[in-house]
Amino acid sequence: MLRYLPFLLVLALWIYAFVDCLNTPEEEVRGLPKVVWVIIILLFGEVLVGPVAWLVAGKVRHAPANGSTPSRRHRDHRTRQLAPDDDPEFLDSLKTGGKQDEALLKDWEADLRRREEELRRRERDGDARE
Repeated sequence: MLRYLPFLLVLALWIYAFVDCLNTPEEEVRGLPKVVWVIIILLFGEVLVGPVAWLVAGKVRHAPANGSTPSRRHRDHRTRQLAPDDDPEFLDSLKTGGKQDEALLKDWEADLRRREEELRRRERDGDARE
């Protein structure tokens, strides 16, 4: 059983590097295009050159979220997620959206009143003919 362990470790590293490369967004891939990295991993997987090269040089690595050194991604306020009640743009959209909703509701109510009046007129005209 132990004689298969090195083979299984190489296979596991190969699969991990391949899946990691496929799941990595294109903007986080360094050095070469993503397709080239996939080919390198597949062709040189058995000798560990491809997977190790990908893990060392192919992907932009970020510091842990709880680490003392914040990564560029966490410092960039544009990519930081905000809760809806903390996002001023979302709150403004609710204010303007509410006014638009009220205007739409008033238009619907006016249209409904107009249709009801039209139906009443038709019923009166139909009763008057008989």
